[in-house]
Amino acid sequence: MSAGSSGISPSMVPDQVPVRRSNGAMTPGGDTVIETPLPPAGEGESEAGTPRVVTRPLPRWERWVGAIYGVLLAVAAGAMAFLPMNASDYTISLAITVLLTVCLASSWNLISGFTGYVSFGHAGFFGIGAYVGGLLIYHEAASWYVAVLAGGLATAAIALVIGYPTLRLRGPYFAVAMLGLTELASIIVTAWDSVTFGGSGVFLPILYERSERLTNYYAMLVLAVTVALVSYAVATSRFGLRLLAIRDDEGAARAMGINTTAHKLGAFVLSSFFPGAAGAIYARQTGYIDPPTFFAVIWSIRAIATSMLGGQGTVIGPIIGAVVLTLVSEEVWSRDPNAYQIVFGGLIVLVVLFIPGGLVALLQRAGWLPRSRRL
Repeated sequence: MSAGSSGISPSMVPDQVPVRRSNGAMTPGGDTVIETPLPPAGEGESEAGTPRVVTRPLPRWERWVGAIYGVLLAVAAGAMAFLPMNASDYTISLAITVLLTVCLASSWNLISGFTGYVSFGHAGFFGIGAYVGGLLIYHEAASWYVAVLAGGLATAAIALVIGYPTLRLRGPYFAVAMLGLTELASIIVTAWDSVTFGGSGVFLPILYERSERLTNYYAMLVLAVTVALVSYAVATSRFGLRLLAIRDDEGAARAMGINTTAHKLGAFVLSSFFPGAAGAIYARQTGYIDPPTFFAVIWSIRAIATSMLGGQGTVIGPIIGAVVLTLVSEEVWSRDPNAYQIVFGGLIVLVVLFIPGGLVALLQRAGWLPRSRRL
Protein backbone atom coordinates (compact mmCIF):
# COMPACT_ATOMS: atom_id res chain seq x y z
CA MET A 1 0.00 0.00 0.00
CA SER A 2 1.46 3.39 -0.92
CA ALA A 3 1.73 6.34 1.46
CA GLY A 4 -0.82 8.24 -0.60
CA SER A 5 -3.41 5.46 -0.55
CA SER A 6 -3.14 5.10 3.21
CA GLY A 7 -3.98 8.74 3.74
CA ILE A 8 -0.90 9.33 5.90
CA SER A 9 1.30 12.24 4.95
CA PRO A 10 4.98 11.29 4.49
CA SER A 11 5.96 14.07 6.91
CA MET A 12 3.90 12.55 9.71
CA VAL A 13 5.29 9.96 12.05
CA PRO A 14 3.22 7.66 14.29
CA ASP A 15 3.02 8.10 18.03
CA GLN A 16 3.38 4.65 19.55
CA VAL A 17 1.73 2.75 16.72
CA PRO A 18 0.49 4.00 13.36
CA VAL A 19 -2.96 5.56 13.88
CA ARG A 20 -5.63 6.98 11.58
CA ARG A 21 -9.37 7.43 11.28
CA SER A 22 -11.36 5.45 8.81
CA ASN A 23 -11.34 8.54 6.58
CA GLY A 24 -7.54 8.59 6.68
CA ALA A 25 -6.96 11.51 9.08
CA MET A 26 -4.39 11.19 11.84
CA THR A 27 -5.76 11.15 15.40
CA PRO A 28 -2.89 11.33 17.90
CA GLY A 29 -5.11 12.55 20.74
CA GLY A 30 -8.66 11.29 20.09
CA ASP A 31 -10.76 8.91 22.13
CA THR A 32 -10.39 6.06 19.66
CA VAL A 33 -7.44 5.16 17.47
CA ILE A 34 -7.18 2.74 14.58
CA GLU A 35 -4.10 0.61 14.78
CA THR A 36 -1.85 -0.97 12.24
CA PRO A 37 0.13 -3.40 12.27
CA LEU A 38 -2.42 -5.21 10.16
CA PRO A 39 -3.98 -8.59 11.03
CA PRO A 40 -2.41 -11.75 9.57
CA ALA A 41 -3.06 -12.41 5.91
CA GLY A 42 -6.55 -13.70 5.28
CA GLU A 43 -7.91 -12.53 8.61
CA GLY A 44 -10.11 -9.50 9.03
CA GLU A 45 -10.14 -8.50 5.35
CA SER A 46 -13.04 -7.00 3.50
CA GLU A 47 -14.38 -8.35 0.25
CA ALA A 48 -12.15 -5.94 -1.64
CA GLY A 49 -9.09 -7.21 0.21
CA THR A 50 -8.74 -4.07 2.32
CA PRO A 51 -7.49 -4.84 5.84
CA ARG A 52 -10.09 -4.45 8.57
CA VAL A 53 -9.34 -1.63 10.98
CA VAL A 54 -8.84 -2.56 14.62
CA THR A 55 -9.94 0.03 17.18
CA ARG A 56 -8.62 0.42 20.69
CA PRO A 57 -10.23 2.97 23.02
CA LEU A 58 -7.88 5.27 24.89
CA PRO A 59 -8.66 6.45 28.43
CA ARG A 60 -10.86 9.53 28.31
CA TRP A 61 -8.43 11.41 30.50
CA GLU A 62 -5.64 10.91 27.96
CA ARG A 63 -6.66 14.11 26.24
CA TRP A 64 -5.93 15.92 29.51
CA VAL A 65 -2.43 14.54 29.90
CA GLY A 66 -0.88 17.90 29.05
CA ALA A 67 -2.97 19.77 31.61
CA ILE A 68 -2.37 17.10 34.27
CA TYR A 69 1.35 17.23 33.61
CA GLY A 70 1.32 21.03 33.88
CA VAL A 71 -0.52 20.95 37.21
CA LEU A 72 1.84 18.32 38.64
CA LEU A 73 4.87 20.28 37.49
CA ALA A 74 3.51 23.50 39.00
CA VAL A 75 2.73 21.79 42.33
CA ALA A 76 6.15 20.12 42.45
CA ALA A 77 7.97 23.34 41.56
CA GLY A 78 5.96 25.27 44.15
CA ALA A 79 6.75 22.71 46.85
CA MET A 80 10.44 22.80 45.94
CA ALA A 81 10.40 26.61 46.03
CA PHE A 82 9.15 26.60 49.64
CA LEU A 83 11.37 23.69 50.72
CA PRO A 84 14.33 25.79 51.98
CA MET A 85 12.17 27.61 54.53
CA ASN A 86 12.24 24.72 57.02
CA ALA A 87 14.86 22.41 55.51
CA SER A 88 18.34 21.67 56.80
CA ASP A 89 21.47 22.29 54.75
CA TYR A 90 21.74 18.54 54.11
CA THR A 91 18.20 18.39 52.71
CA ILE A 92 18.87 21.36 50.45
CA SER A 93 22.10 19.76 49.23
CA LEU A 94 20.21 16.52 48.46
CA ALA A 95 17.50 18.49 46.64
CA ILE A 96 20.16 20.20 44.51
CA THR A 97 21.51 16.77 43.58
CA VAL A 98 18.02 15.61 42.56
CA LEU A 99 17.49 18.73 40.44
CA LEU A 100 20.94 18.35 38.89
CA THR A 101 20.12 14.75 37.97
CA VAL A 102 16.84 15.88 36.40
CA CYS A 103 18.76 18.36 34.24
CA LEU A 104 21.31 15.76 33.15
CA ALA A 105 18.80 12.97 32.47
CA SER A 106 16.17 15.08 30.71
CA SER A 107 18.76 16.81 28.51
CA TRP A 108 20.40 13.46 27.66
CA ASN A 109 16.95 12.17 26.76
CA LEU A 110 16.54 14.93 24.16
CA ILE A 111 19.29 13.49 21.98
CA SER A 112 19.52 9.85 23.02
CA GLY A 113 15.94 9.06 24.06
CA PHE A 114 14.26 10.70 21.08
CA THR A 115 16.79 9.97 18.32
CA GLY A 116 18.42 6.78 19.62
CA TYR A 117 21.95 8.22 19.43
CA VAL A 118 23.45 7.09 22.74
CA SER A 119 25.81 9.80 24.00
CA PHE A 120 28.55 9.58 26.61
CA GLY A 121 29.38 13.25 26.11
CA HIS A 122 27.31 14.75 28.92
CA ALA A 123 30.24 14.50 31.32
CA GLY A 124 32.27 16.57 28.86
CA PHE A 125 29.58 19.23 28.52
CA PHE A 126 29.12 19.28 32.29
CA GLY A 127 32.85 19.85 32.87
CA ILE A 128 33.21 22.44 30.13
CA GLY A 129 30.25 24.42 31.46
CA ALA A 130 31.68 24.22 34.99
CA TYR A 131 35.03 25.61 33.87
CA VAL A 132 33.60 28.36 31.66
CA GLY A 133 31.23 29.55 34.38
CA GLY A 134 33.72 28.94 37.20
CA LEU A 135 36.54 30.91 35.56
CA LEU A 136 34.23 33.83 34.86
CA ILE A 137 33.24 33.87 38.52
CA TYR A 138 36.86 33.44 39.68
CA HIS A 139 38.11 36.41 37.63
CA GLU A 140 34.99 38.42 38.51
CA ALA A 141 34.45 38.91 34.77
CA ALA A 142 30.68 38.44 35.05
CA SER A 143 27.94 38.02 37.64
CA TRP A 144 27.17 34.44 38.61
CA TYR A 145 23.95 34.15 36.62
CA VAL A 146 25.67 35.48 33.49
CA ALA A 147 28.42 32.92 34.09
CA VAL A 148 25.80 30.15 34.29
CA LEU A 149 24.27 31.28 31.00
CA ALA A 150 27.74 31.51 29.44
CA GLY A 151 28.49 27.94 30.51
CA GLY A 152 25.37 26.68 28.75
CA LEU A 153 25.96 28.74 25.61
CA ALA A 154 29.58 27.60 25.42
CA THR A 155 28.62 23.93 25.42
CA ALA A 156 25.85 24.56 22.90
CA ALA A 157 28.38 26.27 20.59
CA ILE A 158 30.78 23.35 20.93
CA ALA A 159 27.97 20.91 20.17
CA LEU A 160 27.08 22.90 17.07
CA VAL A 161 30.68 22.69 15.82
CA ILE A 162 31.29 19.00 16.53
CA GLY A 163 27.73 17.83 15.93
CA TYR A 164 27.78 17.81 12.13
CA PRO A 165 30.71 15.39 11.74
CA THR A 166 30.01 13.21 14.78
CA LEU A 167 26.28 12.75 14.12
CA ARG A 168 27.18 11.06 10.85
CA LEU A 169 28.42 8.21 13.01
CA ARG A 170 25.94 5.65 14.28
CA GLY A 171 25.58 3.19 17.11
CA PRO A 172 28.70 2.52 19.18
CA TYR A 173 30.83 4.77 16.97
CA PHE A 174 28.92 7.87 18.06
CA ALA A 175 29.01 6.75 21.70
CA VAL A 176 32.79 6.26 21.57
CA ALA A 177 33.24 9.62 19.84
CA MET A 178 31.33 11.35 22.65
CA LEU A 179 33.39 9.50 25.24
CA GLY A 180 36.48 10.74 23.41
CA LEU A 181 35.15 14.30 23.61
CA THR A 182 35.00 14.04 27.41
CA GLU A 183 38.55 12.71 27.64
CA LEU A 184 39.87 15.31 25.19
CA ALA A 185 38.23 18.15 27.13
CA SER A 186 39.73 16.84 30.38
CA ILE A 187 43.20 16.65 28.83
CA ILE A 188 42.97 20.18 27.42
CA VAL A 189 41.82 21.63 30.73
CA THR A 190 44.61 19.82 32.59
CA ALA A 191 47.32 20.88 30.14
CA TRP A 192 46.19 24.50 29.69
CA ASP A 193 47.25 25.46 33.19
CA SER A 194 47.91 29.11 32.31
CA VAL A 195 44.15 29.57 31.94
CA THR A 196 42.51 26.71 33.81
CA PHE A 197 45.15 26.22 36.57
CA GLY A 198 45.53 22.64 35.34
CA GLY A 199 45.38 19.81 37.83
CA SER A 200 45.49 22.21 40.77
CA GLY A 201 41.88 23.14 40.14
CA VAL A 202 40.09 26.43 40.70
CA PHE A 203 38.95 27.68 44.09
CA LEU A 204 35.81 29.81 43.80
CA PRO A 205 34.64 32.39 46.34
CA ILE A 206 33.16 30.80 49.44
CA LEU A 207 29.46 31.51 49.98
CA TYR A 208 29.20 32.18 53.68
CA GLU A 209 25.64 33.45 53.79
CA ARG A 210 22.77 30.95 53.58
CA SER A 211 20.91 33.29 51.23
CA GLU A 212 23.85 33.19 48.81
CA ARG A 213 23.92 29.40 48.85
CA LEU A 214 20.17 29.28 48.24
CA THR A 215 20.65 31.13 44.95
CA ASN A 216 22.32 27.97 43.63
CA TYR A 217 19.32 25.93 44.70
CA TYR A 218 16.81 28.21 43.00
CA ALA A 219 18.94 28.48 39.88
CA MET A 220 19.05 24.68 39.62
CA LEU A 221 15.29 24.54 40.21
CA VAL A 222 14.63 27.00 37.38
CA LEU A 223 16.93 25.03 35.09
CA ALA A 224 15.19 21.73 35.93
CA VAL A 225 11.73 23.20 35.29
CA THR A 226 12.97 24.70 32.02
CA VAL A 227 14.39 21.42 30.71
CA ALA A 228 11.13 19.65 31.66
CA LEU A 229 9.10 22.21 29.70
CA VAL A 230 11.48 21.98 26.75
CA SER A 231 11.18 18.19 26.79
CA TYR A 232 7.39 18.41 26.73
CA ALA A 233 7.50 20.95 23.89
CA VAL A 234 9.76 18.67 21.86
CA ALA A 235 7.72 15.54 22.62
CA THR A 236 4.45 17.12 21.48
CA SER A 237 5.80 18.89 18.39
CA ARG A 238 6.31 17.76 14.83
CA PHE A 239 10.02 18.16 15.47
CA GLY A 240 9.74 15.50 18.18
CA LEU A 241 7.77 13.18 15.92
CA ARG A 242 10.51 13.36 13.34
CA LEU A 243 13.14 12.64 15.99
CA LEU A 244 11.17 9.50 16.88
CA ALA A 245 11.11 8.55 13.20
CA ILE A 246 14.91 8.87 13.11
CA ARG A 247 15.15 6.67 16.19
CA ASP A 248 12.92 3.95 14.71
CA ASP A 249 14.38 3.91 11.18
CA GLU A 250 16.65 6.72 10.04
CA GLY A 251 16.81 5.49 6.47
CA ALA A 252 13.03 5.42 6.17
CA ALA A 253 12.79 8.86 7.79
CA ARG A 254 15.19 10.25 5.23
CA ALA A 255 13.21 8.63 2.42
CA MET A 256 10.07 10.34 3.74
CA GLY A 257 11.71 13.72 3.23
CA ILE A 258 12.90 14.43 6.77
CA ASN A 259 16.17 16.36 6.98
CA THR A 260 17.70 13.95 9.48
CA THR A 261 21.00 15.81 9.83
CA ALA A 262 19.36 19.12 10.74
CA HIS A 263 16.97 17.47 13.21
CA LYS A 264 19.72 15.49 14.94
CA LEU A 265 21.94 18.55 15.14
CA GLY A 266 19.12 20.65 16.60
CA ALA A 267 18.42 18.04 19.29
CA PHE A 268 22.14 17.69 20.03
CA VAL A 269 22.69 21.42 20.50
CA LEU A 270 19.57 21.75 22.62
CA SER A 271 20.56 18.84 24.84
CA SER A 272 24.10 20.18 25.37
CA PHE A 273 23.01 23.54 26.81
CA PHE A 274 21.55 22.19 30.05
CA PRO A 275 24.52 20.12 31.33
CA GLY A 276 26.78 23.12 30.66
CA ALA A 277 24.56 25.48 32.66
CA ALA A 278 24.10 22.87 35.40
CA GLY A 279 27.87 22.40 35.59
CA ALA A 280 28.37 26.13 36.17
CA ILE A 281 25.77 26.15 38.97
CA TYR A 282 27.27 23.07 40.59
CA ALA A 283 30.76 24.58 40.40
CA ARG A 284 29.54 27.63 42.33
CA GLN A 285 27.83 25.33 44.82
CA THR A 286 30.91 23.20 45.55
CA GLY A 287 33.35 26.13 45.47
CA TYR A 288 36.09 24.07 43.81
CA ILE A 289 36.48 22.52 40.36
CA ASP A 290 39.12 20.15 39.03
CA PRO A 291 39.30 17.90 35.93
CA PRO A 292 39.03 14.48 37.63
CA THR A 293 35.82 15.46 39.41
CA PHE A 294 33.92 17.42 36.78
CA PHE A 295 34.94 15.35 33.76
CA ALA A 296 34.31 12.00 35.47
CA VAL A 297 32.37 9.57 33.27
CA ILE A 298 30.00 8.95 36.20
CA TRP A 299 28.11 12.11 35.16
CA SER A 300 27.26 10.51 31.83
CA ILE A 301 26.43 7.20 33.49
CA ARG A 302 24.16 9.00 35.95
CA ALA A 303 22.25 10.63 33.08
CA ILE A 304 21.94 7.37 31.14
CA ALA A 305 20.93 5.19 34.08
CA THR A 306 18.38 7.73 35.31
CA SER A 307 16.74 8.17 31.94
CA MET A 308 16.62 4.44 31.24
CA LEU A 309 15.19 3.68 34.67
CA GLY A 310 12.34 6.18 34.30
CA GLY A 311 11.77 5.63 30.58
CA GLN A 312 13.82 7.14 27.77
CA GLY A 313 11.93 8.85 25.00
CA THR A 314 9.35 10.16 27.47
CA VAL A 315 8.96 13.47 29.28
CA ILE A 316 8.20 12.34 32.80
CA GLY A 317 10.41 9.23 32.78
CA PRO A 318 13.76 10.97 33.43
CA ILE A 319 12.16 13.01 36.23
CA ILE A 320 10.84 9.89 37.95
CA GLY A 321 14.17 8.16 37.46
CA ALA A 322 16.08 11.13 38.90
CA VAL A 323 14.07 11.12 42.12
CA VAL A 324 14.18 7.34 42.59
CA LEU A 325 17.81 6.84 41.65
CA THR A 326 19.16 9.79 43.63
CA LEU A 327 17.37 8.77 46.81
CA VAL A 328 18.44 5.13 46.40
CA SER A 329 22.06 6.06 45.71
CA GLU A 330 22.08 8.42 48.69
CA GLU A 331 20.89 5.62 50.95
CA VAL A 332 23.54 3.29 49.51
CA TRP A 333 26.18 6.00 49.97
CA SER A 334 25.29 6.35 53.65
CA ARG A 335 25.92 2.62 54.11
CA ASP A 336 28.90 2.09 51.80
CA PRO A 337 30.53 5.05 49.98
CA ASN A 338 32.22 2.73 47.48
CA ALA A 339 29.08 0.86 46.44
CA TYR A 340 26.90 3.64 45.11
CA GLN A 341 28.55 3.70 41.66
CA ILE A 342 27.69 0.02 41.28
CA VAL A 343 24.03 0.99 41.58
CA PHE A 344 24.12 2.90 38.28
CA GLY A 345 25.74 0.11 36.27
CA GLY A 346 23.59 -2.54 37.90
CA LEU A 347 20.39 -0.65 37.21
CA ILE A 348 21.26 -0.28 33.53
CA VAL A 349 21.68 -4.06 33.26
CA LEU A 350 18.46 -4.79 35.16
CA VAL A 351 16.40 -2.27 33.17
CA VAL A 352 17.69 -3.54 29.83
CA LEU A 353 16.96 -7.16 30.77
CA PHE A 354 13.62 -6.86 32.54
CA ILE A 355 12.00 -3.44 31.86
CA PRO A 356 13.59 -2.08 28.67
CA GLY A 357 11.03 0.72 28.48
CA GLY A 358 11.61 1.85 32.05
CA LEU A 359 9.07 2.51 34.78
CA VAL A 360 6.79 4.48 32.44
CA ALA A 361 6.50 1.54 30.01
CA LEU A 362 5.84 -0.78 32.95
CA LEU A 363 2.96 1.42 34.11
CA GLN A 364 1.64 1.63 30.55
CA ARG A 365 1.59 -2.16 30.19
CA ALA A 366 -0.29 -2.37 33.48
CA GLY A 367 -2.89 0.05 32.11
CA TRP A 368 -2.17 2.77 34.68
CA LEU A 369 -0.81 5.21 32.10
CA PRO A 370 -1.97 5.79 28.51
CA ARG A 371 0.29 5.00 25.62
CA SER A 372 0.87 8.60 24.66
CA ARG A 373 4.02 10.33 23.51
CA ARG A 374 2.95 13.32 25.60
CA LEU A 375 4.09 11.44 28.70
